[in-house]
Amino acid sequence: MDLKQYLDSTYLKTPAQSGLSEAETEAKVKQIVQEAIDNGFYLVMIRPEFVKMARQLIDQAGSPVKVGTVIGFPEGTLNFKLKLAEAQKALNDGADELDYVVNYEAFKKGEANYVKKEVFEGSLLAVKNGKVAKWIIEVAALTPDEIAGLTVLIRDIVVQTIGLDKASKVFVKSSTGFYQTRNEQPNGATPESIKIMLENAGELPVKAAGGVRNYDDAVKMIELGVKRIGTSSAKTIADGGKAQGTY
Repeated sequence: MDLKQYLDSTYLKTPAQSGLSEAETEAKVKQIVQEAIDNGFYLVMIRPEFVKMARQLIDQAGSPVKVGTVIGFPEGTLNFKLKLAEAQKALNDGADELDYVVNYEAFKKGEANYVKKEVFEGSLLAVKNGKVAKWIIEVAALTPDEIAGLTVLIRDIVVQTIGLDKASKVFVKSSTGFYQTRNEQPNGATPESIKIMLENAGELPVKAAGGVRNYDDAVKMIELGVKRIGTSSAKTIADGGKAQGTY
């Protein structure tokens, strides 16, 4: 199976997280973008401050690679109005896809109306601009029932307010890759969590992120029904190797 059109080649570490300098981090992002161009990956997923640079590099190369970025990352607790401002700037800089971290903590506290509001506003901003929105629900922070419930909430608000005909432009995504779990529990996509998402997402596509570290795992996710896979080791996976790390 040719995985390249399923892969969102991802680099989201800050200099502090990676131990690199700001200049080294920028060079790393450029490397990821060039690798995506050279290998024909679907999308490069980077932090908002690098969107403009990535857009320029891809356009200069005449490449169809899309530019994606994260919004409200990684905790998801940023006020939704600030998320919208961050998203609008990313669009202005040339982003094609906006991966919002949903406020899953608000959902867990029963604040469903707040979550519905941000899902509606964030999805609408992307779709009305001809772009794609993805909602990261952070499966490792949720119980199976919460995974199902939050997926249903996102599905219903998108279908009811954005419309069934635009539902394919709004994904439900598993993980940030940055959530800290205990006892070495997985912090990304697992077959179990992805199955729950797929069973409850309806017309919304599902993206698996985190935990997919080799070709066979990627194929299994695609066979389950995911439409995209986020990974910091896209080339290794596409080439049939096994990636190190957790994302």
